[in-house]
Amino acid sequence: MTSGAAGSWSFSEADVAEIERRLSTVLKEANARGAFLVDRTGQLITTVGEAKELDSMALASLASANFSANDQLAALVGEKDFSSLVHQGERTSLYLADVERRVILAVLFDQRTTLGLVRLKVPATVQAVARIFQEMYAREEAGARRLRMEVDWVSEAETEIERLFGE
Repeated sequence: MTSGAAGSWSFSEADVAEIERRLSTVLKEANARGAFLVDRTGQLITTVGEAKELDSMALASLASANFSANDQLAALVGEKDFSSLVHQGERTSLYLADVERRVILAVLFDQRTTLGLVRLKVPATVQAVARIFQEMYAREEAGARRLRMEVDWVSEAETEIERLFGE
C-alpha cells in the first residue's frame, strides 16, 4: 500500500499487518467500535472494527479537515498544536489523535466504554504506530541514499567513458 499524497511513503504488508494488529488491540482494550488511520491529506490508510455502516472515505476526509482547522485554532491560542480531539455525541463519539504529524488515528466508540478509558488506551497505540512510521521513514531514506549512490556511480562512469573515448 502506498500513499503518495502525504509524502512518498510505502507500506510493506508487514507494516499494514502490524498497524492493523495495534488498532485491533486498542479496540479490544478500550472496548471501542472502530479505528481508522488517515493521512493528513484525508486519504484512508486502513480501518479495523465495526466500520461497515460508515462512509470511511468521508470520515477520513472530514477528520483531516478537522485536524487542519484545529491546527489553526491551536495557533490562535498560542499552542503549537492540539495532539488529540474529542467529538462526544449522545450515542457515538470519536477520539482523534495525531501520529507523527502525518497521520491521524480516529477511534469510534459508544456507551459500551468511557472517554476516560479511550484516552487511557490510545496513547500507547499512537506511540506504537509512530514507531512503525519512523521505521518506514528510515527504510525510505536508506533506499533513497542507495539510489543517489547508484545514480552518482553511473554518472561518474558515463563521464569517465566519455573522457576515455571522446578524445
